[in-house]
Amino acid sequence: MNIKLLDFALSSLKRRFWKNFSIFSIFFILIFTLFSVLFIANSIKKELELTYNSLPDIYVQRMVGGRVKDMKIDRIYKIADISGVKSVIPRVWGYYYFQSAGVNFSLVGLDFTMDSFKKNYSDVIEKFYDINETNFMVVGQGVKKILEKSYYHNSFNFVKPNGEFLKVKFLGVFKGDSELESSDTMLLPISVVREIFGMEEDEISDIVVKVSNPLEVGIVKTKIKYLYPDCRVLSRNDIKVSYQNIFDYKSGLFLALYFSSFLAFFILVFEKASSISKEQVREIGIFKAVGWQVNDVLKLKFFESALLSVLAYLLALVFAYAYVYILEAPLLKNLFMGYSILKPEFKLIPVFDIGLMVSVFLATVPLYLAATIIPTWRASVVEVEEALR
Repeated sequence: MNIKLLDFALSSLKRRFWKNFSIFSIFFILIFTLFSVLFIANSIKKELELTYNSLPDIYVQRMVGGRVKDMKIDRIYKIADISGVKSVIPRVWGYYYFQSAGVNFSLVGLDFTMDSFKKNYSDVIEKFYDINETNFMVVGQGVKKILEKSYYHNSFNFVKPNGEFLKVKFLGVFKGDSELESSDTMLLPISVVREIFGMEEDEISDIVVKVSNPLEVGIVKTKIKYLYPDCRVLSRNDIKVSYQNIFDYKSGLFLALYFSSFLAFFILVFEKASSISKEQVREIGIFKAVGWQVNDVLKLKFFESALLSVLAYLLALVFAYAYVYILEAPLLKNLFMGYSILKPEFKLIPVFDIGLMVSVFLATVPLYLAATIIPTWRASVVEVEEALR
């Protein structure tokens, strides 16, 4: 490392400030956008992974005319008799539209006399199973914030199908498996959820099934489908594939558009960086005339390019991280999540991936260095007389 040569490189960058600033700005925007997209994608993948790990083995839903309909609770007994089934849990749940905030909440009914299929729901049951209250709910952190903005601090008034109000008290806040769950989930006694949605006492929304041997999920799924032909039977893997396809489509579509822009911008950067003006060729000729070797000229240009590209990379990394995980990626996050206002806001999980950062570095900085070093080498091998002429 030649400190004096490094200082000279800084002075050289200052002499051509506006040209270098324009290259720096374009390079910064490219890396910032790429980092932002990849950070959002990794965070959503992490959310999907957490959600997937908490799912039961099989879902059973009754379908009528292509829509999910309620079913009678007595179906669980025949499913429980199937060989390989570990447990069968009826679910009562649904979406409730909160007009004041313009969002949908997920209402989940819990039976406080038995464990749930999800650990965090079982923790709520264990904590509140001996409560004397009949109308109460435990909400996610995101739900609490939304309701408090609408001045619901101690209770909330649900509107039943017949137009009557049902007042339900807040008893606590639970931590979901993911931010997506905490942002919109309300946990209530099953009887309260049935009353809110106008369901009969023997009606349930769907059934979740746990299988003893993971290798037998497909066999149990087929037996349930044969037992109830009017039901849609989904395994955990089916749900994972469905969500992954949607995510891959959105991220792939955006990345295809982005890389088209990336190519156009990079051509511009390459053109600006690789273009050697007559003044620069003359400058290289002067360097050689006073005793500089070709490798000295290349070192100088390497320092200039490295300072510019590495600084742009580091600033883009810091700004992208702040944009995604502090500012919550306004506008850009909607490309993945959609622009629907019916889903409450949620915070992206910070994901620190060294491999991602190294990959982006190798995909951008070395290419820029090559785009500047090669033209400099071509100019430095020109004879001194010809360069000065």
